[in-house]
Amino acid sequence: MPAAKSQSLWTPAFALLCCAQFFGSAQHALLQPTFPLYITSLGGTPFKVGLVLACFAVTSVVFRPLIGGWADKWSETGVLICGLLLLSAAVTFCFIPLPEATMFANALRGIGWAGLNAAGYSLLALSAPAARRGEASGYYSGVQASGTILLPALALWLIDAPFGGFAMVFVLAIVLAGLGAGTGAILARHAPKPTHNRHAAISGPWWREILNVLDREIILASVLSFGSHVTFPAVASFLVLYAREIGVENIGWFYVVSGTTSLLARPILGKVSDRIGRRRALLACFIFQAVALLALAFATNLVALIIPGTFYMVGLAMASATTLAIAMEQAQPERRGRAMATFSIALPLSNGIGALICGSLVQWFGFFWMYLLFACIAGGGLMVTIANRAHLK
Repeated sequence: MPAAKSQSLWTPAFALLCCAQFFGSAQHALLQPTFPLYITSLGGTPFKVGLVLACFAVTSVVFRPLIGGWADKWSETGVLICGLLLLSAAVTFCFIPLPEATMFANALRGIGWAGLNAAGYSLLALSAPAARRGEASGYYSGVQASGTILLPALALWLIDAPFGGFAMVFVLAIVLAGLGAGTGAILARHAPKPTHNRHAAISGPWWREILNVLDREIILASVLSFGSHVTFPAVASFLVLYAREIGVENIGWFYVVSGTTSLLARPILGKVSDRIGRRRALLACFIFQAVALLALAFATNLVALIIPGTFYMVGLAMASATTLAIAMEQAQPERRGRAMATFSIALPLSNGIGALICGSLVQWFGFFWMYLLFACIAGGGLMVTIANRAHLK
C-alpha cells in the first residue's frame, strides 16, 4: 500500500503546483502577441520589438542562479510566490506609453519568471515519482502551454474590442499573476519537504551565486531545451506580424488550434518518451519543428499557417517533456534548486536570442528568410541529438 501511494502523481501538491504555474504561464501567453503590436503602435520597429522581448530573457538568465540557490536555502514555495507577485507588479509599468517603459517592465517580469520557474521545477522534481517523471513532465509542461490555447486569441480580441484596448490586456495580466500568487500561498501548506539539509546547500556571497551559472550535470538537457525553444518566438510572437503582412485575418484561430494541440499532446508524449527513450523522442521533435518552420516560409493563407503550426507544437511538446525529464533524472538532491535553475535558463535565453534574431532578420531580409533560417536551426538541434546518442540512451 505505501508503495502504491508513493507512485501517485496527482497529489494536492502537484495539482496546486500545476495551478500556480498555469496562472503565471497564462499571463505570459497573454502578453506574447500583445507586446509586438503594442510596441509597433507606439512607433517602434521590429528590431525594437526584439529588444523588448530580449529584456525579459536577460534578467531571467542573469538572476536565475541566485534565485535557484535562494530556493535551496530558504523555501521553494516562498520563491514561487515572490516570483508571481513580481510578475503581477511589473506589468503596471506598461501603462506608461513608451517603448522604454515596456522594456523595463519586461525586465522586471524576467526576474519574476525566473523565480516562478526555478522554484516550480524544483517542486516538480520533489513531487514527481521517479518512474513517472516523463509523464509528470508532460502534464507540467502541458499546463505551462495551456495558456496558449485561448489567451493570445483573447488578447487580440481585447485589443480590438470597443471597450478594450491594450490597457484592458495589461489589467488582466496583473490579475492572472496575482491569482497565481494566491494559489502558491495555498500550495505552501501541502508542498513536499526537501530531501536535503538546507544548511548544506551551497553558500557564498550573492555575486558568486550569479557568476556560478551552470550546474554541469544537466548542461546537455539545457542545450537541447535551448535548441528546441530558440525558434519559438517566430511562431508565438512574430506570427501576428507575418499574418498582417501576407493579408491573413482571424489569426487568433492559429493560437487556439496550435495551443489545443500542445495541451493535448504533452501528457501523451511525456508517456511516450518514458517508453521509447529520450533520444528517439528528441529526434522526432526536431524533425517536426524543421518541417513546420520550412512550411511556414511558404504560407499564404490561414490554413497554411495552422497546419505547420500544429506540427511545430507537437515537436515542441515532445521536446519540453523530454528535456525536463532528463534534467530531473540528472539533478542532485542537495543542488536541485541550482540544477533546475540552470536548466530553466535555457527557456528565457532561447526566447531572448530567438526574438533578437527574428527582429533582425525580419527588418533586414523579411519573414521568408527568417523562417528558412530557423528551419536550419531546428536541423542543428537534430544533429546535436544524434551526436550525443550515447548520453541519451
